Amino acid sequence: MKKKLFFNVLLGAGTLLFPSAGFAQGGEEITYRKHIQPLLATRCGLCHSANAAPTIHAFEEEPNRWIAMRMDTYSHLVSYIVWPDTGAIMRRLDDGKNTSDGKPGNMYIHLGATEQERQHNLQLMKNWIGNWNTKRWNDIDLKEIDTLNLKY
Repeated sequence: MKKKLFFNVLLGAGTLLFPSAGFAQGGEEITYRKHIQPLLATRCGLCHSANAAPTIHAFEEEPNRWIAMRMDTYSHLVSYIVWPDTGAIMRRLDDGKNTSDGKPGNMYIHLGATEQERQHNLQLMKNWIGNWNTKRWNDIDLKEIDTLNLKY
């Protein structure tokens, strides 16, 4: 059942439960192509592009060889949001407001040169994802997965 929902999310299924999710200021719909891909290319591409990082499977085979995993395509990125590494992006990019210890994720610092830029880019990611949830696959329920936006 969860895998079926995963594929629905990939096909652009969203929810009306969070009507403001998925939109930028001014009401423009946030999409991977227009907003997220350029952000990732600028802020994350040095370590997470095809030239710098392998797929998750190659990374897991030789973890000491690599410093990061590839996240430069929609499908690679979504695998760190939905499945198989559910919530990984949210855990890594979170500013600490969603953690019990208040510490930001280890990649939060890379979202921008200033705190203002980091907060802006974090909000863009949150709006695109829709349900900013740091849970792992075994802990998340189907309703939470169904609230993801992830428009291509």
